[in-house]
Amino acid sequence: MPLSTPVPRQMLHRRVVQCTGYRREDGLWDIEGHMVDTKTYSFPNEDRGGIIQAGQPLHEMWIRLTVDDHFQIHDVEACTDAAPFNLCPAITDRYRQLIGARIGPGWSLRIKELFTGVQGCTHMTELLGPVATAFLQTLYGQRYDEEDAKPAAERAAPPVLNTCHALASHSPVVKKRWPRVYSGPDREVDEHHQPLLENIT
Repeated sequence: MPLSTPVPRQMLHRRVVQCTGYRREDGLWDIEGHMVDTKTYSFPNEDRGGIIQAGQPLHEMWIRLTVDDHFQIHDVEACTDAAPFNLCPAITDRYRQLIGARIGPGWSLRIKELFTGVQGCTHMTELLGPVATAFLQTLYGQRYDEEDAKPAAERAAPPVLNTCHALASHSPVVKKRWPRVYSGPDREVDEHHQPLLENIT
């Protein structure tokens, strides 16, 4: 267990989010998100036969984004299998408004514009965050694997350069994996004493 041993306690709630990325035969990408909330105790609920039993999903939502190589969304399918109110599934078709949007800069703002408050489902909207991340991991992961087949000195700058501590341009990770864009004090220089950096703007 990576965390320290906790004080004695009782589990009350569990949320499981699973995201899966697929490469389709037609060249597009499917990214599916699935969220399940459960409680460890039973509690009253009028819309679900009077009670939701312990371990029975309080929320269970699915969403699938179909995306191209340019990060544009071609199709959206959303469904609600379990919710505390019978009205909840009625909002799922609204998420088709994402068709034509692009995953990337401005994504979070676009989500807020479309689905804040009564315009969406809180839990379905929350699921869009990890789904977008899973898409980037799926697409870039395959591209990284292709780049890794090349000698390190020939690898292009990764799109995630300088997005976290480990991928800082001066880090030992970048020095080893992408030496062409390494910017540490011991970087190589050319005959004009210029760093061997690519244009990554």
